[in-house]
Amino acid sequence: MKPLAGLAVVIVTAAAAAGCGGGTDHTITVYSGREEELVAPLFELFTDETGIEVEVRYGDSAELAATIAEEGENSPADVFWAQDPGSLGAVEDELDPLSDGILGMVPERFRDSDGRWIGTSGRSRVIVYNTEALSEDEVPDSVFELTDPAWKGRIGIAPTNASFQAFVTAMRLAEGDDATRQWLLDLQENDPKEYEKNTPVVEAAAAGEIDLGLVNHYYLYLVQEEQPAAPIANHFLEAGDPGALVSVAGVGVLESAGNASAAERFVEFLLSPEGQRFYVEEAEEAEYPLVEGIDGRPGLPPLDSLEGPSVDLTSFGAEHEATIELLRETGYLT
Repeated sequence: MKPLAGLAVVIVTAAAAAGCGGGTDHTITVYSGREEELVAPLFELFTDETGIEVEVRYGDSAELAATIAEEGENSPADVFWAQDPGSLGAVEDELDPLSDGILGMVPERFRDSDGRWIGTSGRSRVIVYNTEALSEDEVPDSVFELTDPAWKGRIGIAPTNASFQAFVTAMRLAEGDDATRQWLLDLQENDPKEYEKNTPVVEAAAAGEIDLGLVNHYYLYLVQEEQPAAPIANHFLEAGDPGALVSVAGVGVLESAGNASAAERFVEFLLSPEGQRFYVEEAEEAEYPLVEGIDGRPGLPPLDSLEGPSVDLTSFGAEHEATIELLRETGYLT
């Protein structure tokens, strides 16, 4: 195994070696685009349950996808767990199709149409807003309203983040490149404040630096965990709006995996009742479980009530480069 340099590597050791199952299921390597603070407990739960040790390389999903593509069949990764479908789609040729038993655990709209990856948790794009600055009925129901000059200097975005880029891809697919380019240019005229990730956007709304921001719904809960009295709330946008995109974090097993059976056990664990209830009972961020029969956290609108733009998540990988080019062209990326 080649060294995992440049990004954090975490070794999760079995609590009891006696709990180990088959003789070959001993260690897997996961490239994780999910942040360590969000998902490290799930790795620990997996090891406690199976005795399989996990080596984790954390990083940006798009950067990890590029690494996997560069490494090819020599990649030490067994599993790629990404923040977004686009990053998984970018390495679809490196992924081994999952079994029908695994694919059947999640609704069709939340998995790759060719079975190469599967969603592990759901998220909706929302507008987070400062409740001292705005009442909910003052918050726009569509992202297209954010180009109104009334919002100049009041909006926060995270254009380098994969979830913002997925939203732009959704707009391109639903509305076309010309309309998306115009929206991006018009939004630039309103001088949005830019942040590296979603969490700082929500924190900025809580601090009154901005009045509202474009984020995934669950980051509100992360900030509220640290600031229970923060004056912030989520606003879910109207059905079909690109800003109402319902997307997933997802996982795939590499064709070159040195321990494919243990890698599939990890995927099965993420979709098990214990793995899915984690987002309801344990996690700070309150993502949506995707497996039938496990409801989301109380207070969230039901997942099946959310209706984003009519787009196929499978196509996001093929569209990612065009989205990046458009964001460069309109001044959001360098």
